[in-house]
Amino acid sequence: MISRSLLLSLALLFPGAGVMATPPDAVASQAVADAPAAAGEVADRQILLMLRAPPAHYRPDAGYSGQYLAAPDRQSQRRIARILAREHGLRLVDDWPMPSLGLACFVLEAASPDTRDQAVSELSDDPRVESVQRMNLFRVLGTSDPLAPVQPATTRWHLRELHAVATGRSVTVAELDTGVDVAHPDLHGQVALARDFVDGATPPAETHGTQVAGIIVARAGDGIGIAGIAPDARLLALRACWQGSSGASHCSSFTLAKALQFALQSRAQVFNLSLSGPSDRLLARLIDVALDEGVIVVGAVDTLAKDGGFPADHEGVIAVAAPGQAGNAADVLLAPAKGIPAPTPGGGWSMVSGSSFAAAQVSGLVALLRELSPGLPTPQLRAALGAPGLGSPPRRPVPVDACAAVVRVAGRCACDCAAAQTLHRMPRR
Repeated sequence: MISRSLLLSLALLFPGAGVMATPPDAVASQAVADAPAAAGEVADRQILLMLRAPPAHYRPDAGYSGQYLAAPDRQSQRRIARILAREHGLRLVDDWPMPSLGLACFVLEAASPDTRDQAVSELSDDPRVESVQRMNLFRVLGTSDPLAPVQPATTRWHLRELHAVATGRSVTVAELDTGVDVAHPDLHGQVALARDFVDGATPPAETHGTQVAGIIVARAGDGIGIAGIAPDARLLALRACWQGSSGASHCSSFTLAKALQFALQSRAQVFNLSLSGPSDRLLARLIDVALDEGVIVVGAVDTLAKDGGFPADHEGVIAVAAPGQAGNAADVLLAPAKGIPAPTPGGGWSMVSGSSFAAAQVSGLVALLRELSPGLPTPQLRAALGAPGLGSPPRRPVPVDACAAVVRVAGRCACDCAAAQTLHRMPRR
């Protein structure tokens, strides 16, 4: 954390940088779970079973205990799931509607990983089953780093000049992450909605989710903390991951699928996925629905995974990494990812680094571009960022040029005008 003496020095050297120290009791005030959620503890014994379902009665503005729970169709699907579970020695744990896919999703639990794998094989041949897969686990990306006095985007992306033309107003960004501290001074009033898809309770304040949220939508011009890339965007803080007692955070296929379904029905225009894990069929299908509906999906590159990890390596997802850390991944955008100040639970700030936070900045930039041109087709918005077109040959990582992106989208310069207009002239329309 940042010492008060260092902060005073930074304030003198960099007036207006807006970095504040974490209060001494901040650690004690963090709502950190003592143990991972049940979904994480037994994921190696769980499977996701998909059954075809008629149009669901589920609404994103109603709780899961709303109309869907009482629907006869839901009870019918549960009976089939119970029969299948009993036939294969499994236990029905949970379920959730996936109307975007025309499915009902059920979590079944086996006695061991071996019996789980056998059940997946047998169920895949059952005509009553639309699809079945193992439960996968994902982890959020990002690490602590030596302190830096200013936000990289302030200088590299000319953030103050960008905010003179766009702040993300009327754009909805869905953040699928750990819980967000909605009472943090830099986030108070910035989160339009917070939902918990892990425990179904009030989302706790957790570290990674709070940091990512702050980078996207932290209040600007309030004299404290940092300025989010898109401070006027409408943020949906969807807790699909949980923070364990060690500080490590994880997500499951099921929690992420529930959050993706909610984000789809909430009509979010940008999905931020600062996380990584194995390829996942159910999540891939939901992401494909989002892409087909024109949603911009931003994923963080995992440098330890082949091809950048999932969902960053999924076709159509905008993969984001730190400069020099794209690994073997192709078609990657590079964004500032080192020494980024971000809010932490309990009212403090710290410096963070990693592709999680690079992705968060790109999600914020997408919100600015969407505000400037709401009807711009997705391929043109991707091109404005420097992302490759779908089906294009793989190419080397490309640094994001925020000023040039504004020129490409809005047809007018907001910052670094000489370079932007010279290097990235708008084509005639």
